[in-house]
Amino acid sequence: MSTTHEAAGGLSKSQHTYQVLKSRITAGAYPAGHRLVLGSLAKEFDVSTVPVREAVRLLQAEGLVHFERNVGATVAAIDPVGYEHTMQMLAIVESAATALAAPHLTADDLAEAGELNDRMRAGLDQLEPVEFTRLNHEFHEILYTRCPNPSLVDLVKKGWSQLARIRDSTFSFVPARALASVAEHDQLLDLIRSGSGAEWIEHCARAHRSATLDAFLSWEADSHS
Repeated sequence: MSTTHEAAGGLSKSQHTYQVLKSRITAGAYPAGHRLVLGSLAKEFDVSTVPVREAVRLLQAEGLVHFERNVGATVAAIDPVGYEHTMQMLAIVESAATALAAPHLTADDLAEAGELNDRMRAGLDQLEPVEFTRLNHEFHEILYTRCPNPSLVDLVKKGWSQLARIRDSTFSFVPARALASVAEHDQLLDLIRSGSGAEWIEHCARAHRSATLDAFLSWEADSHS
């Protein structure tokens, strides 16, 4: 990605800097604790420190960056409480949206979802958590977006956006969860393809989301014990 401030689409210097920094943080290129040195970034982007400072302030407002006196700006650690609350919400609303969407999913939709899950399966031996998470997002997006209730779809999208802001790469912490996740995707697709009742699809989708949350909470507890 080009780091010049001559950004496409007429973005201002601060907007372009913000977008590049945010993409690096959410992709994991800048891990928690990484220092954002304004002078170095200004030199990299070929701008003054003013647009870099503005970009960092925006990231701080979103909770992606933490500022501490005498230390400066650093990439914020994942917020376990925010993650737990968002995943609990998604377990409810996304499972409902998926169940309502099931009768409206086409053969092409299910084929695409199956292909994405196969790609996730193929990457299990050499797991790349960020890429696995991206494919996982695309998989679930296919299954819930045909929900005829736009309010539910909007809630699910907001939930996924919240996860992105707290850098949802659960599989970085619990890589063993990836294998079970792929198997649960297979089960969910089988239920949809067979025309199972909405209550079974919703139960399966909710259990899948809850299992990921449980795995993360278990890791979180162990890491602080």
